[in-house]
Order: sequence, then C-alpha cells, then structure tokens
Amino acid sequence: MLTYPQIDPVAIAIGPLSVHWYGLMYLLAFGLFMLLGRAHLRRRPELGWTSQQLDDLLFYGVLGVVIGGRLGEILFYQPGYYFSHPAELIAIWKGGMSFHGGFLGVLVAMWLYGRKSGKGFWQITDFIAPLVPTGLAAGRVGNFINGE
Repeated sequence: MLTYPQIDPVAIAIGPLSVHWYGLMYLLAFGLFMLLGRAHLRRRPELGWTSQQLDDLLFYGVLGVVIGGRLGEILFYQPGYYFSHPAELIAIWKGGMSFHGGFLGVLVAMWLYGRKSGKGFWQITDFIAPLVPTGLAAGRVGNFINGE
C-alpha cells in the first residue's frame, strides 16, 4: 500500500485570511504562461502576435479556466447540491473546480478571443500549445498537495 504525504493545503494563514497552495499553483501557471509567452513572442516574431494580444489572451484564458472549471464542477459532479443551494454557485473559495470544465471553458474563451481579435482558432491554439504544459503541471502539483 502506498502512503501519501499529508501536506497542509494552506500555504500561508494570517488571521482569517488563508492562501491555499492550489491558488498559488494557479497563480504560478498564469505567471509562467505570461513569462513563456513573452519569450515565445521574441523568438517567433513571424507568428504576428503582439504583447497586448498576449495579455488579452491570458485574460480570456483566466476567465475560461475559472468560469469553466466552476461550471464543470457544478454540472458534472454535484448538480443537485448546487441547484438546491444556489448561493454556493460562486463560492470558489470553498473549492470545487473541474479540469474538464476548465478545458471546455478555455476552448470557448479561445473561440471568443478569436472572434474579438480576428485570429483563427487554430492560429490561437498553435500559439498557446507550447505554453500550456507548465500550467497543467502546476495544476497537478496543486492536486497532489490537496490529496486529490
């Protein structure tokens, strides 16, 4: 039988305010996306992306991950609970994010970004493909710390 380390999911607690490792992993993922994205812009100027477009893309992506992840949790795993407790729908600080929902949310966000920017969906996904794995890895570390 495997034994798993018991890591406190709270990284820092100051009074009633607590910062969870999972949230820090999201922050790390988005920060690495921006850092690697800027390097990608410098190395591949022929792709035709600007720094402002990268910023906008990250904004859409963050919304897609958070909204899609939460909706996925609600619809895929506990619809009955959330429909009987609608105030809990927005309580992301209590946990409850779904990878599947986040993935679908990002797909929708990239499609919406493409409509706004005039870039094609495949052009967007080709640009972000080398930037995504570090974020996925950070998410898995957050899952590990949470014991998921």
